[in-house]
Amino acid sequence: MTKMVSLRDKVQNMQDGKEDLPPIMKTLGMNMVQFGDGKSLLTIHVDKRFHNPMGTLHGGIMTDLADASMGVALMSTLGDGESFTTLELKMNFLRPVYEGELTAESKVLHRGRTIALVESILKNSEGKEVARATATQMVLRPG
Repeated sequence: MTKMVSLRDKVQNMQDGKEDLPPIMKTLGMNMVQFGDGKSLLTIHVDKRFHNPMGTLHGGIMTDLADASMGVALMSTLGDGESFTTLELKMNFLRPVYEGELTAESKVLHRGRTIALVESILKNSEGKEVARATATQMVLRPG
C-alpha cells in the first residue's frame, strides 16, 4: 500500500519543483518563494491584464494571492491526514497597485487543535504595504 502524501509534503514538493502548483496559482502566475514553520511568502507579477476599470489591480487578485499564501502557511503546520477549510476571510485594501511584483507574506498567528488564525501582509515592489488579510481556518481530520 502506498503512503498518502500529506498536504505539508505536497507543498514542499511544489516548492521543490517536484509537483505542479494548483491550477489557480498557475493561471495567475503565482510563485512560491518559501514556506515552513507556519509561514509563507508568495509573489505575483502585476500588469494591466489584472486591472479593474479604474486602471489598478483588481482586489480579487490581491485576495487570491493572500488566500493562497495563508493556505500555504497553514499547510506547513498540518499533520498527516489533516486538511483545512476557510471559515472566514477578511481583506483591508490600503493603497492601489498598478504594476510590478506583489508579495504576500503570511504567518499563522494561532494554531489550535481545530481553529487557526492566519494573517497576510501584501507589499508592492517598493516594499510598501498595500493590503492586509486575515483568515479563520478550520483544521479537518479524517474520520
